[in-house]
Amino acid sequence: MGEFINKIEKAIKDLQNEKFVLIHDSDKREDETDFIISSEFISPESIKIMRQEGGGLIFLMISHDIAKKFDLPFLTDLYNTNQHKYPILKSLIANDIPYDTKSSFSLYINHRNTFTGITDIDRSLTIKEFAILSKKAKNIEKNEALKMMGEKFRSPGHVPICISSKNLLSDRFGHTELAVSLLIMANMIPVGSGCEIMGNNGKALSKEEAMDYAKEKNLIYLEGKEIIKAWKKWLK
Repeated sequence: MGEFINKIEKAIKDLQNEKFVLIHDSDKREDETDFIISSEFISPESIKIMRQEGGGLIFLMISHDIAKKFDLPFLTDLYNTNQHKYPILKSLIANDIPYDTKSSFSLYINHRNTFTGITDIDRSLTIKEFAILSKKAKNIEKNEALKMMGEKFRSPGHVPICISSKNLLSDRFGHTELAVSLLIMANMIPVGSGCEIMGNNGKALSKEEAMDYAKEKNLIYLEGKEIIKAWKKWLK
């Protein structure tokens, strides 16, 4: 029990100190390990690390409350409501995801001060500025939050947003929910950045190799079940 608590506490401290934490969701889900970092502390260098040493999709993970403040929709909901106008959307509905019941993807954004939006500098600007705006949005009216969102960001862009489920870690157990829960326990803005770690065999890096990588880089490696256990304890 002591080792488990120490791992969670160390992961929280690392997030607060601008470091990555590696999170593996579950052997029975995606079975992938993701880089996770607080979006407050994102930099071109951390984007470079995720791009070169992760190789998956670099994305934002946000709480349901933040998404609600900015009226950010799930893409699946946009597909459902626009099928009459674009029938192809009905054909593309993601109703056969082998590890989940619903996609957490929302809009893709770029900050308005970016050029193409894809460079390390551009993506770090978009991500960091979204975290800053999310922090401000807690203390302003929704109309003002929407206005500021439109002033600072455009869509489509190169940074996808994933929205956590409303009831964290009770009905969905993806990296988005795991990361947001960990950030809340760390008393930080529930806006994280992540990237799946790919292997050299065309598949996700195996859990064993990801654990070795974490040890080599002095990073905390957490299993999804450890975060779920800590979250339930934190809620009490």
